[in-house]
Amino acid sequence: MAERTTELTGGCQCGAVRFRAVSLGRASICLCRMCQKAFGAFFGPLVTAFGVTWTRGAPSHFQSSNAVSRGFCSACGTPLTYEYDGGIELAIGAFDDPRLAAPTIQVNPAEKLPFTDRLHTLPIRRPGEEPHADGFLEAVVSYQHPDEDTTTWPPRAGRKS
Repeated sequence: MAERTTELTGGCQCGAVRFRAVSLGRASICLCRMCQKAFGAFFGPLVTAFGVTWTRGAPSHFQSSNAVSRGFCSACGTPLTYEYDGGIELAIGAFDDPRLAAPTIQVNPAEKLPFTDRLHTLPIRRPGEEPHADGFLEAVVSYQHPDEDTTTWPPRAGRKS
C-alpha cells in the first residue's frame, strides 16, 4: 500500500489567495498585542513554514513594525503571514487542515489577556438549547472557499470546482 502524504495547503476565506508549504516547524500561540490586533482575536496562532509558494494570488502586506510584515488577503481580510528576516510563519487557521499545526508553545506572555486561561471553562451552547440560534445557523449558506485546492474560484454558476 502506498504511503499517503499530507498536503500542507491553505488559503484565505474567499479563495483569492492559496498557498502550499513543503514542511512546518514550531507552531505557537503568540500573545502579543500586535498579533491580537492583526488577528482580531485573543492571540495569533502561527507556525513556521518552509518552502512556501503562492498557488493562487498573493497576499497584500502591512508593515506592522520595523521588523515584521504581515500578509493578508486584500479581498476578504484573512490574516495569512508573519514575515521577518528569519523567515515566514503562516496563520494556522488558514490551513486546509489546521490540525497539522497544533501549537506547542505560547510566546510573548507579557501581553496575554488574563481571561484566556479560563476559556475552556465557559459553557458550550449545544444544538437544541436555543431554538432561535439553531434556526439562524441552519439558514446560513457558506460562500467560503472549501478546504482544498480548486481549479477555479469562485465556481462558475451551476458547476462544482
